[in-house]
Amino acid sequence: MTETTQQNRSGPSGGRLGEGRGASDPRVRGKTTIADGVVAKIAGMAAREVDGVHAMGAGMSRTIGAVRDRVPGGGGGGGSSVTRGVKVEVGETQAAIDLDIVVEYGVSITDVASDVRENVIGSIERMTGLEVVEVNVTVDDVNLPDEGQEEEQPERPRLQ
Repeated sequence: MTETTQQNRSGPSGGRLGEGRGASDPRVRGKTTIADGVVAKIAGMAAREVDGVHAMGAGMSRTIGAVRDRVPGGGGGGGSSVTRGVKVEVGETQAAIDLDIVVEYGVSITDVASDVRENVIGSIERMTGLEVVEVNVTVDDVNLPDEGQEEEQPERPRLQ
């Protein structure tokens, strides 16, 4: 987790806490803590917003996640799918993000990766105030047009 401490424990004149309340800016009284999971969710949502991103996560994590999402009461919908394919390292003022994505066939992978990087950095910095020092994008797969249709259709019984 990251903590931002912006408070001087003594008053403006070196006095005890509570003295000179009106002189201090309320934004610097106390600290704000941002959990790693919050940064991971922001990064996951920002990456999914980019055109050309089909899915998030490496092959096995997508398979396990898809099964978990389909099983009633199996943990789907609890936010785990939002952070699938996202790893974060969060310090006091900085964050580094690793993303595993699947792109749509036919898009420019370098353009999609650049757009993902830009959207993730902008979203995290705007929402958390953290400086994003790097966003590493790994493209694990390309979704072919006929792959999506095969996954959606139930298996038909064979006639004999």
